[in-house]
Amino acid sequence: MSTSEIGTGAVPPAGTTAPEAPAPTGTASPSAPTARDTTARDSTARDTTAPGSAGPVASGPGAPAGKDVAPDPAAPAGKAPAPARKPRRELLAASVGSVVEAYDWTIYGVLAPYFAEQLFPGSSPTARLIAAYLGFALGFLVRPLGSVVIGRLTDTRGRRFGLTLTVGLIAAGSLLLAIVPGHASIGLAAPLLVVAARLVQGLSVGAENPTAAAYVTETAPGRHRYFYSAVSYGGVVLGSALSFVVLSVLLGVFGETGVEDGAWRLAFVFGALLGLTALWIRRGAAESEVFAEDARARKRTSGGASPWPVLRAHLGPLSVVFAITSGATTVFYFLTVDFPSYAAAAGAATKEEASGALLLGMVALLAGMLAAGKAADRFGALPVLRTGFAGLALGSVPLLAGMVAGRVPVPVVTVVLLFLLALPLAVSNVFAGQLFPPAVRAVAVGLPAALAISLFGGTFPALAEWLRSAGHGGWVPWWPAITCAAALLASWGVREHPLPDTPVSE
Repeated sequence: MSTSEIGTGAVPPAGTTAPEAPAPTGTASPSAPTARDTTARDSTARDTTAPGSAGPVASGPGAPAGKDVAPDPAAPAGKAPAPARKPRRELLAASVGSVVEAYDWTIYGVLAPYFAEQLFPGSSPTARLIAAYLGFALGFLVRPLGSVVIGRLTDTRGRRFGLTLTVGLIAAGSLLLAIVPGHASIGLAAPLLVVAARLVQGLSVGAENPTAAAYVTETAPGRHRYFYSAVSYGGVVLGSALSFVVLSVLLGVFGETGVEDGAWRLAFVFGALLGLTALWIRRGAAESEVFAEDARARKRTSGGASPWPVLRAHLGPLSVVFAITSGATTVFYFLTVDFPSYAAAAGAATKEEASGALLLGMVALLAGMLAAGKAADRFGALPVLRTGFAGLALGSVPLLAGMVAGRVPVPVVTVVLLFLLALPLAVSNVFAGQLFPPAVRAVAVGLPAALAISLFGGTFPALAEWLRSAGHGGWVPWWPAITCAAALLASWGVREHPLPDTPVSE
């Protein structure tokens, strides 16, 4: 699910702090184009030029139907052009990892009450469950490290390498959780192995989304770039939903006692198999042409210089990605994790009723993401992103107050809020990827996003519970609203498509 604080001052526009950055896509003027003008020019340019290529796309009878055939910039004159790209295969490779990531990350939290007594020590069932949830929290702490380490490998060794590495680590973590012996058999080694598996998965999840975002940014057809972004990130929603489906199946087949006695392991076996399937798909994916050409350019000029000077030159866009992710992740965790407790504590609905309403909201979330992707391809990403954050910042508190007062039905609240959340979620991945040159794209998207998720997403359920326990449950909706307002303000610190998808040597 999945995937973003800045001060109240405006962030310097992308490109103004980085003198080495080329002019924005679709214009030769150094001035910032409007979103509408840039979108129109981008649409024309992307129809005729393959991402990362130096010339027009081959067309006519010799070109495969529906495929872009870009000349290989490194090929000698007279050589045949590079093989036709397969955008749908590349989209599948990016999306399947999002499903695996979300499933394996969520299924641990869903199953914790069933396996805690077998795997963790403690003087009571509550103590064992708390220990299991601490293992869940540790995964959040290592996400930023994973975004840097694996993201750097993705930026140096290739998008395909990063895609296979992340999904392979996730699958390995699930397999370890499926086979780890119980605490009664191996003592403290059992919880230590569980924590090790979660740390591996946390490292992987920290890099999975930015790696997929970089790949989609560089391989999606120009006219459908944001729709591809919406589809690939929609895998996070599908993976989270799949975890609840698997739990329901296990409970239906084995019953609660059977799941507690060991059937829970089957859910992790399924996660490992899902990960291996994703690994097979990704191994057959083509490398990004944009990355390949940029890597050749960097090898000729700098030989793989450190990325940190480039990142420092892009502090403005980095802060924007942090703010955008902060707003989106806070709302996401409020609605998908804390909302049933919030509704029950406010007397608006039981936890079961609120959870049922969330199912309708998830449908609205998926539909909204696809619609938002289509709209962003036509009108630009920033108008879509800003509409979503404005609606959440201004509408969430009144809407939830109406629910508590009994004037707004609970399903209406979940549908409206999750539909609004769909707008920034659909476009933020690819939009963030376009803020940075290919040489640092995975790290630059991953690090601020992972920090935001750890600080704002992972901590929100605990913050909400603390506010309710202190008698301030009415304050809970204000935190998502504030973070969305900050994200809205931050969006004015960047321009539409500030960097083209052409090789950039640092």
